[in-house]
Amino acid sequence: MPAPYTGRCGCGAVTATITAEPVGVRQCWCRQCQQTAAGGPTNNAMFLLADIDLKGELGERVTPAASGNTLSQFFCPTCGVPVFGQSSARRHMGSFRLGFLDEGHGLRPDTAIWLDDAPEWAVIDPALAKFDRQPPPPQAVPSPRRGEG
Repeated sequence: MPAPYTGRCGCGAVTATITAEPVGVRQCWCRQCQQTAAGGPTNNAMFLLADIDLKGELGERVTPAASGNTLSQFFCPTCGVPVFGQSSARRHMGSFRLGFLDEGHGLRPDTAIWLDDAPEWAVIDPALAKFDRQPPPPQAVPSPRRGEG
């Protein structure tokens, strides 16, 4: 399903409307993401924040990342649903959790990252591009604004 995408937390206090396609869709096995996802990876669609209308109050957890950057993870403080993560190296992007997006979005990871941190029992789809650690940043292509083709 093409943009726009919508999302909401479990209680509906945080909502988002996203007007552009993601610049990438990744599965992340870093330790911070495993903590967020109760042991497995997070599955994330990376969007330019300029393309997102986010409403509602967010809680924030900030941790140092193995990459040397700072990782901020945003969540609904009422129901606890993870909303998105953001690296200090890419403040113009947010990695929105696929579970936050409304059903029917049709997005799926095409890349698995931080495989060095994956537990030995992790099952990684062989069709995914794979990176042991942090891959090169995605090349964000400016999205056309509404009414511009």
